[in-house]
Amino acid sequence: MNKTVMIIDDSASIRQVVGLTLRDSGYTVVEASDGQDALNKLKGDKIHLIICDVNMPNMDGITFVKNIKSDPQYGNYKFTPIIMLTTESEEAKKMEGQAAGAKAWIVKPFLPEKLLVAVQKLSLP
Repeated sequence: MNKTVMIIDDSASIRQVVGLTLRDSGYTVVEASDGQDALNKLKGDKIHLIICDVNMPNMDGITFVKNIKSDPQYGNYKFTPIIMLTTESEEAKKMEGQAAGAKAWIVKPFLPEKLLVAVQKLSLP
């Protein structure tokens, strides 16, 4: 079965690099430019994993995670694992992300292979 990963990042180049890495490994990719765009694209389709930036316009990544984990409207995604992929490396920000519901934290710049390992671990059935 082909697994679907949503990439949320305001940087088109990051979405391109992450998307290429995932597609080359057999994943289906859905892209969003910020948290609000991502919420608009969650229509009940199965998403196995979400990779989300923290600092974005319209809706930042931590607000997005809080929404998806607590709003009944997004109940289908409450248990979807989320990896934060960000330039933020402060422990307090990591703790905030974890408290919101993020399962992993990867700091940019990143190695695509390391991202893929995290994706494979978190998107198991």
